Amino acid sequence: MSETEHSAGSGSRFELLVQSVTDYAIYMLDPTGVVTSWNPGARRFKGYEAEEIIGEHFSRFYTPEERDHVPKLALETAEREGRFEAEGWRVRKDGTHFWANVVIDPIRDHTGQLVGFAKVTRDLTERKAADEELRRSEERFRLLVHSVTDYAIYMLDLEGRVSSWNAGAERFKGYTADEITGEHFSRFYSDEDRAAGIPAIALQTAEREGRFEAEGWRVRKNGTRFWANVVIDPIRAPDGRLLGFAKITRDLTERKQSQEELERTREAFFQAQKMEAVGKLTGGVAHDFNNLLAVVLGSLHIAQRRMKQGVDVSGLIGSAIMAAERGASLTQRMLAFARKQELALEAVDLSNLVRGMADLLQRTIGVGVTIDTRFPLILPPVYADARQLELALVNLAVNARDAMPNGGTITIAAQVDHLVVAQDGLEPGTYVRLSVIDQGEGMDEQTLAQATEPFFTTKGVGKGTGLGLPMVQGLAHQSGGKFVLKSVKGSGTTAEIWMRVSGKRSGNVETDPIAAEPDSAPVATDPLVVLAVDDDPLVLDNTAAMLMELGHEVLQAHSGAEALLMLSQHRVDLIITDYAMPGMTGEQLIQRVRTDQPSLPILMVSGYASLPEGSGTSVPKLAKPFMERELSRAIAEALALNKAA
Repeated sequence: MSETEHSAGSGSRFELLVQSVTDYAIYMLDPTGVVTSWNPGARRFKGYEAEEIIGEHFSRFYTPEERDHVPKLALETAEREGRFEAEGWRVRKDGTHFWANVVIDPIRDHTGQLVGFAKVTRDLTERKAADEELRRSEERFRLLVHSVTDYAIYMLDLEGRVSSWNAGAERFKGYTADEITGEHFSRFYSDEDRAAGIPAIALQTAEREGRFEAEGWRVRKNGTRFWANVVIDPIRAPDGRLLGFAKITRDLTERKQSQEELERTREAFFQAQKMEAVGKLTGGVAHDFNNLLAVVLGSLHIAQRRMKQGVDVSGLIGSAIMAAERGASLTQRMLAFARKQELALEAVDLSNLVRGMADLLQRTIGVGVTIDTRFPLILPPVYADARQLELALVNLAVNARDAMPNGGTITIAAQVDHLVVAQDGLEPGTYVRLSVIDQGEGMDEQTLAQATEPFFTTKGVGKGTGLGLPMVQGLAHQSGGKFVLKSVKGSGTTAEIWMRVSGKRSGNVETDPIAAEPDSAPVATDPLVVLAVDDDPLVLDNTAAMLMELGHEVLQAHSGAEALLMLSQHRVDLIITDYAMPGMTGEQLIQRVRTDQPSLPILMVSGYASLPEGSGTSVPKLAKPFMERELSRAIAEALALNKAA
């Protein structure tokens, strides 16, 4: 094939390629800009047929505003620089506009002579429209963000420098965009937070977890602080690359101040309620203890006189002891009132219990009121804590007496209810109802509904704690029973304590154990040298007297420091120390003793219902007040524990 034939064949192929393209307008211009060829792509989106446009100047595709100078400039640039490219509006045959990308290349012969131009045009109207919509959307978003004044909304670069700033940020941070753009956002943090590395931690958390949110103090331009809620989100490219961070901050200073003020008000209210409760409790406790002390003092004074006459006073002393024991029980109940107290449940013979309390009850309620008991001949034992039940009866008897200012009769009765179905938290079974009935004024519906609420009392300031009935109710519930209060205004009140019969529990039949008196005999131990430590001289003397009655030799110390001095001077077999002492507590004394004499037996005594968590956990404890037999048992326990160790 000759070179001429080869060239002709190649030309034909290129012509065929150009004529097959429909997405681009590809045509030629002569050196002056006249159209000399036209492909289907040019015909499709410019609208001219080849015979309509060939021989016409290409400037007719330009808008009237550009037609006189832009086409000429385009050709000159292409000839001079070897290429011209631009985007702009072009005009179709029908007069409509389209957005075009235009490339013009010069065509030269083998001698370098310019013979024309190759022009390629692409219709980018749809992309232009999309770009324009995106621009308008971005502009709307920018205006939206910039118009927000309640939130600081701004961007950070990868290092944390501010790259955008809205009106909200300017309003409550105080910086203009010109002042803060390019600065690191850590300047908004306090010195303490910057020293702790909080800004860096915030960005690291946002990058790692996809979000960071916190509240804290931030600093304005003028140095004042505000309480801020901060959210930081990472900004990523479609391929996941981190581009920066979006940060939104809200000034919550007013809300925080309002919350703090509300908290102060609430705390003041709670404190006022607490003081009111303490006032009621103090006066009421004094009233209840005065009742018990009246029995103690009255019995002892009478006993003192009768002893001089050679009369047997054992009954009077017994009444005094019983009243004092009930006073100790009342103290424990008051101190433990806020907590659920474990009860020593046992089989209790109600007839014997009430009969044994007869003298105490009569002395407590005084003259003018009589006590009548109504018990069946056969009454099964019940599950109860005998000491707490005695205290409950004293409370109910005092309430009944106070309801009858002109005197009357208090009836204490018991009744067995068989086959009680499940109700009000009761398990099915057999129960005994122990009732205290008065002939007093009774209560209206509202008073009756509030009667078991803590601190509610109708007796006036200093005449009742408002805890008597709640204690009875708590005792009944903890014992597996219930407390029922019945009253009608003008017709008296009936208080019922429901207690499970001891032979039935959760439907299982058990043998009825017989209530037994606790062993009153002290536990015998070998004579010891005991160091007794207490800051109260009366209590210390009383403890020493009990110890000597038990056959022990006693050393007395009035403080922890004095106890340590005596230990350095005497051989001691056992230490008995109070917990709460000024200067050095019993706990601190134990720690000092354990350092030098780790094997020395120690017993801790306390008047608190419970000691702080962990206090004296390694030694036995004895609650005040205690009897001689209880002291002897605690000593035996301390010795046994020390021997086992």
